[in-house]
Amino acid sequence: MDTMRDRFIATTTRLLDDDPRLALVLADISTDGFRQALRRHPERVINVGIREQLLIGVGGGMALTGMRPIMHTFASFLVERPFEQVKLDFGHQGVHGVLVSAGGSYDWPAGGFTHMSPGDVALMDTLDGWSVHVPGHPDEAEALVRQAAAGDGSDYVRLSVHANASAHPVGGAGLTPLREGSRGVVVAVGPMLDNVLAATEGLDVTVLYATTIRPFDGETLRRAVAGARPDVVLVEPYLAGTSTAAANDALAEVPHRVLGLGIGRRELRRYGSVDEHLAGQGLDPAALRARITAFLG
Repeated sequence: MDTMRDRFIATTTRLLDDDPRLALVLADISTDGFRQALRRHPERVINVGIREQLLIGVGGGMALTGMRPIMHTFASFLVERPFEQVKLDFGHQGVHGVLVSAGGSYDWPAGGFTHMSPGDVALMDTLDGWSVHVPGHPDEAEALVRQAAAGDGSDYVRLSVHANASAHPVGGAGLTPLREGSRGVVVAVGPMLDNVLAATEGLDVTVLYATTIRPFDGETLRRAVAGARPDVVLVEPYLAGTSTAAANDALAEVPHRVLGLGIGRRELRRYGSVDEHLAGQGLDPAALRARITAFLG
């Protein structure tokens, strides 16, 4: 199976051929994959080098001219380093574009904490109007990139090497019910789905799946807790608790409990494989089952 990043490169290369409104701005990352696009569209495919603030500034300038810019690099360099430019060059200027990150929370553990970004979605939550997409499979990544490129809003697509074995249909914002139960609701975001399904096998719980987590689908969550005990577990592949406020707001009229599981705030300084990081964060199936069952009683 190809990776989400591979699929993004192939899909965006084709989209650049088909849509003259699209532009692509890179900061050295993935330039080898986009070599063909750079040759075909030198006026719309720009590599600014390792200047991430400029990456966003150039994208914002293109958006001001009516183009639809796609900006791409690792999450830590796309969201965290140039955050002021994202806030001002897009939000303050009132223009829109597509941010597509690679690297996730710890896709390249050997790169160290400089290349890890567990807090990116929480940081994007401080800005108004951004849709956040977290695909769990390359097919979902392609669909979400195509959807974002064809739109007119502000979209952040978060890619990762961590992926589920199979894809699910993606549409607009929403939570998709995959299992129904009465003892609680478990929300799995993007690549956490396979581990959540394994962890909840045989448990009497509802499982909801999200590839678009912002805007948050409070309506589906309310329907789910109406048919189950109003205890909700959120399992996200980034900072633990990122969506607990959104879930609490959605259930404001319902007595409920929410547990947010994800990446802890403590920096892990022993860099193993992605699977070892999942286990270290308590996000492997065995640890998730223990944490979920303990919370649901």
